[in-house]
Amino acid sequence: MPRQPRYFLPNIPQHVVARGVDRQAVFFQDKDYARYRQNLRKAAKENQCQIHAYVLMTNHVHLLVTPGDERALPLMMQAMGRTYVQQINRCYGRSGTLWEGRYKASPVETDQHLLACQRYIELNPVRAGLVEAPGEYFYSSFRHHALGISDPLLTSHANYLRLHSEPQARLDAYRNLFSDILCDELLIKIRENTNACAVIGSERFQEQIAGMLGRAVARVAPGRPRKRP
Repeated sequence: MPRQPRYFLPNIPQHVVARGVDRQAVFFQDKDYARYRQNLRKAAKENQCQIHAYVLMTNHVHLLVTPGDERALPLMMQAMGRTYVQQINRCYGRSGTLWEGRYKASPVETDQHLLACQRYIELNPVRAGLVEAPGEYFYSSFRHHALGISDPLLTSHANYLRLHSEPQARLDAYRNLFSDILCDELLIKIRENTNACAVIGSERFQEQIAGMLGRAVARVAPGRPRKRP
């Protein structure tokens, strides 16, 4: 099966998913989550990336990132692949890789889909049955966005800031978004398009990305193309 293309476009938010090899754990203790966040903050700053949202699960991570240029995201992820893996290997006396070969990265439309994707990311622990409410999970950006707990890793996206001009009212407005569950159709769309490294957004946004790249970006169904009669 050919590799799914990734679209490294400056100033376009990307939903990034990186998984452990064979779905194995990449975090083992609380200090590992802290170490990853510290490394990610440094790598993002050095490579002109803004982290808007994240969740660190036991065997994978989700990030919502806006790269400053076309090389910013791959350079940030390469830096994370070097530093964090080396630290974990030293700490636990292991060797070899930690992450699956290729991370997923999908452009996200800001107008209609960005905050939905952000909620999708922060609700991961709830869908996995780890907690009953997103605020109970300590390794995500929800507590920053909804409870006002400062997280130096994060740069708030303009869509989040537009929820309200007053900080407390903005926290309330963001929490209210979680009173409505993400519909199955949207969940499936985000999940499938992310796994395929496809655009998360409207047809208009897909056409915009295709125009920027000079090639089609429609998600292709898996398997061989059907033969013509």
